[in-house]
Amino acid sequence: MRTLRFVVPALVVCAALSACGETGGPATPAGPSATTGQPASASPGTPASPSTPESPSTPAPPIKSPVGPTVPPPVGATELTGTITAGVEPNCVLLDGYLLVGGPRDVLTAGAQVTVTGRVEKGTMTTCQQGIPFVVESANRR
Repeated sequence: MRTLRFVVPALVVCAALSACGETGGPATPAGPSATTGQPASASPGTPASPSTPESPSTPAPPIKSPVGPTVPPPVGATELTGTITAGVEPNCVLLDGYLLVGGPRDVLTAGAQVTVTGRVEKGTMTTCQQGIPFVVESANRR
């Protein structure tokens, strides 16, 4: 009985993986369709028929954040001024949609009006789950 606990899930996984790996296309023949009398769709290697217009690939519009600026500041030293808000996680503070990383925590408290200098670090991993990481070099209350 103990062997069945391992064999059955292994068979299910193998069946699922083999179904995902098929690249042969549909299992229907490439002849005329039984209901319409029209030829079946072209195989993947043939060009589309002239009656089917190809839609040009257009890039999706940029996603705008509901909070904070829509354009990030340039790379390098940047100055932000405003009122700090508390993040959803403990010890996370935000300013205009930017997550403030580092800096003096006695100055960077929720509700404080501050001016911070620093730089955007988009690749920085945090546990705050919101905002664009902004590494604070200096901070002053207004």
